[in-house]
Amino acid sequence: MKSGGIAKIWALVIHICMNWAALTFDWNQARAFLVTAELGSFSAAARALNMTQPTLGRQVAGLEAALDIVLFERIGRKLVLTPAGQAILTHVRQMGEGAVAANLTASGRSQSVAGDVCISATDIFALYSLPRIVADLRRVTPDIRVKVLASNDLSDLQRREADIAVRHVAPTQSDLIARKVRETDAHLYASRSYLDGFGPIETVKDLARADFVGVGDDAELVEFMRSTWDLPISLSNIRVAGESGGAGWEMARMGMGVVPMSEDLARSYPDMVRVLPQLAPVKVPYWLTTHRELHSSKRIRVVFDHLVDVLSQKHLPAPL
Repeated sequence: MKSGGIAKIWALVIHICMNWAALTFDWNQARAFLVTAELGSFSAAARALNMTQPTLGRQVAGLEAALDIVLFERIGRKLVLTPAGQAILTHVRQMGEGAVAANLTASGRSQSVAGDVCISATDIFALYSLPRIVADLRRVTPDIRVKVLASNDLSDLQRREADIAVRHVAPTQSDLIARKVRETDAHLYASRSYLDGFGPIETVKDLARADFVGVGDDAELVEFMRSTWDLPISLSNIRVAGESGGAGWEMARMGMGVVPMSEDLARSYPDMVRVLPQLAPVKVPYWLTTHRELHSSKRIRVVFDHLVDVLSQKHLPAPL
């Protein structure tokens, strides 16, 4: 390398060191401010960062003192950013994104098998399928501690809410990688006890007076079943409902009504009967998704590959 090039590199290094030396606050203070600003309260931020509220308050106060500005003001019970706080937040967000990216890169380069791997999945998959999968994985690699995030919302892999996601939709972000490992069918089901009391269901018209078990958003579910199977139903048909798919399935098993469900789960319950088998099934894909950086991590790759092997089988493991 020419002497001029070396001089430029040294000048850059000196410039960076001088800028870092000029900083009057530390990352913990900036992180405390960032999480408080994002969540809107000291109490919520303290819970998210697993610290006491007084400790978090001291860190935010330390940042204010170091920068000699006021970051928040209280309007009634509400915590509001000052104009200075709004301006600082933009830069601290960039710091946070850089810290997350650095952590992703480091995690992706890790070749240690021991450690945590977080899997996010719908509550139904987490409740009925993952326990056996995790049990098998533990027998093969006991040094990996699997954490399960059961949520029907899509977890943000870019912000490390999870390492691997089992989803029913393909990701759209360019820095995520995914593999479609499975496709199953979904149908309408009801318990034998419900059908014994309700009577035979031979046509879609018979469902106009049937009880349904709602899962998630009732209006969206009704619209889905009307558009997919042309069912003559309305919101009045949903007699019990909940956000949890597992709770909905169990309520249907107790004879509370008809519910849409995948074959993967329904085949393990002989007490549940497929309603109107002549209706076309709904295809349900399974996508395994992870961050590009994390796919080079040995322990995450081990879990990812194990999930691929299990989900590629003809049938999923039966619930415990």
